Amino acid sequence: MLWFSKKNEKQRMERLSLFFFLISLLAFADGASIGVNYGRIANNLPSAVKVVKLLKSQGLERVKVYDTDPAVLKALSGTGIKVTVDLPNELLSSAARHQSFANSWVQRNVVAYHPSTQIEAIAVGNEVFVDTHNTTKFLVPAMKNIHAALVKNNLDSAIKISSPIALSALRNSYPASAGSFRSELVEPVFKPMLDFLRETGSFLMVNAYPFFAYESNSDVISLDYALFRENPGVVDAGNGLRYFNLFDAQIDAVFAAMSALKYDNIKLVVTETGWPSKGDENEIGASTENAAAYNGNLVRRILTGGGTPLRPKEDLTVYLFALFNENQKNGPTSERNYGLFYPDEKKVYDIPFTVEGLKDYHDDRSPATGGRQVSAPVEGGSPGGSVSKSLTGNTWCVANLQVGKEKLQAALDYACGEGGADCRSIQPGSTCYDPNTVEAHASFAFNSYYQKNGRQMGSCYFGGTAYVVTQPPSAYSIPFPLIYFLLLPTLGFNFGAR
Repeated sequence: MLWFSKKNEKQRMERLSLFFFLISLLAFADGASIGVNYGRIANNLPSAVKVVKLLKSQGLERVKVYDTDPAVLKALSGTGIKVTVDLPNELLSSAARHQSFANSWVQRNVVAYHPSTQIEAIAVGNEVFVDTHNTTKFLVPAMKNIHAALVKNNLDSAIKISSPIALSALRNSYPASAGSFRSELVEPVFKPMLDFLRETGSFLMVNAYPFFAYESNSDVISLDYALFRENPGVVDAGNGLRYFNLFDAQIDAVFAAMSALKYDNIKLVVTETGWPSKGDENEIGASTENAAAYNGNLVRRILTGGGTPLRPKEDLTVYLFALFNENQKNGPTSERNYGLFYPDEKKVYDIPFTVEGLKDYHDDRSPATGGRQVSAPVEGGSPGGSVSKSLTGNTWCVANLQVGKEKLQAALDYACGEGGADCRSIQPGSTCYDPNTVEAHASFAFNSYYQKNGRQMGSCYFGGTAYVVTQPPSAYSIPFPLIYFLLLPTLGFNFGAR
């Protein structure tokens, strides 16, 4: 049995935190980004000038607004904060029918502020497919006319056009590999819209809320799976990929829907996601604790974890919803409690928004209690693979092959160095040197570290380059004799402990 002093344990945890920070820097350099939605359906919010100071103080470098309010755009001038503005749904008809209207709108709401206010995108409408005013038919024509107005002002390279869709635009979203758009929207809307996005080098905007899926299916979806906490994951039988959180599965369902229509080269930006800190009695899962866990772990996932299982090399830009609690929003209690901040600018809960802030961030809660196996559908559909609400029995730590060799090598170097894993058996000429691949060596080192630390929560993460499995590693193509040494610690052997 491995023993070490509290002092050594503290030193190891400090080094581990530093390692996560360094890995985060590596991942962040690839283009991952966190922004925030600045909604203003409230009568008690601070001035736009104060809001901009708040954004700067929190290190938030991207903001999305739901209109083009002059006070807000002026306050953002000269700050370096990148801005996404919105053409409201009620203006889609005019923008679609009249190029002159689109030209005037762009001149008045974009050209007048850019480039001092760094407008980088225009959201044409918002969740148009669920709008009760039947504006869907105007969407793509409006997007094209707004783009033509940008071209007229030589801004089409600097500012991209898109339109946020809700996941309700999907016919199927579970499993992720079966993702598909609603058939009645494919020909009239999605194909022309995706053609437009591809031709203009833009991206699809998606609003994704794992909270809604969990709230409606809490009997079959693990809370740990929804909150990015440690869990065995769910294998998608359609693509063979293992998902460790509901967010990734939802996003990959959208990627799969685009791929089904042969649009494989269009990027995606998550324009809204969040979790309410308060809700009505029937809004299962709405709590401050869960909101803090979801948003905090999401920030860590985005800034350190690369892309999704289906597109692992494509880092994501994600906008949290929302900056403030908005007291004049209609609907259930949750609608007024998505805010990260109260109107007095105090945090509803303490989470980081930057790579530097992640250095001191920990979601210290253990997985939710209960050990039964539960299925985890993305949103509706028949339950598929299973995910446990608590880890019991033997578990192993293996490399996440989707993150790429560069990140795996950095994590391997840490595990065998500062991390204190026993890596003698993967040195040249030693028993487990072959196969001589970074993937095989990383799995050996990660599992050594994980087993030595008692399979504790968080000891199989390595900045998103590793994950826990509940079947012997042979099921994950870990070769013999490496598999033998991976299994030894679970059988009661500790070799080379120090």
